[in-house]
Amino acid sequence: MRENTALATWRAGGGTVGGWLSIGNAYTAETMSSLGFDWLCVDLQHGMLSYDDLTYMLPAISTRDTTPFVRVPWNEPYEIMKALDAGAYGVIVPMVNNREEAVRAVSACRYPPDGMRSFGPIRAAMYGGRGYTAQANGQTACIAMVETAEGIENLDEIASTPGLDAIYIGPADLAFALGLTPGQDEHPKHVETVANILAACRKHGIAAGIHTGSLARTQQYLRQGFNLVTVGTDSGFLARAAAADLAAAKETAAAQREHTGY
Repeated sequence: MRENTALATWRAGGGTVGGWLSIGNAYTAETMSSLGFDWLCVDLQHGMLSYDDLTYMLPAISTRDTTPFVRVPWNEPYEIMKALDAGAYGVIVPMVNNREEAVRAVSACRYPPDGMRSFGPIRAAMYGGRGYTAQANGQTACIAMVETAEGIENLDEIASTPGLDAIYIGPADLAFALGLTPGQDEHPKHVETVANILAACRKHGIAAGIHTGSLARTQQYLRQGFNLVTVGTDSGFLARAAAADLAAAKETAAAQREHTGY
């Protein structure tokens, strides 16, 4: 079976850099994949896309060595199984609050006897290659998001869930859980909680991940020891690059108008 190289790096204690896909388009997915991200996550929770888009985007990512992940809309086994059957090599499950919910997510990712995943790897077996059924349990990443007050309270029991591969932090929802507002990542409560989540992951031998929206923040968290860090989203990259070039062009146009009087 094709190796999940991102997961292998995490298990070795290394860091990886990923990107987020929120635009439902195979061309943008393939463009992002061609840039050399370690992994890309198709966002079915908040992204402007559907499962139908996923069936085009995962093959587009597969043109390169980038590992394909999917953030499912919710901790529903059928959502998890469909994403895996479509060829995702792991799922990010939002708002996991306790051990029971973590077990539910892990079980949906694993074939019996390790879990309850139903057999039907329609595209996954083709992408994964020979040995998929026998090896999928060990190559499929199950990642739980801890981003609620209840999840923070139950952090240790979530992190110690057998079969869980990583915890991923959504800083904005984490801020809400702490009584803050999104963007207050430098608040002492936020900084302390992020460090506590990282420590819990290390204690239980799983990977730690976090979402960011800037290069500086990505570099900060990689240096801190996070294993999977998102440097940005397709829509964010598009907006920033367009805004910068547009501002410069408009400045030139304004200067030219002033020079010519038109």
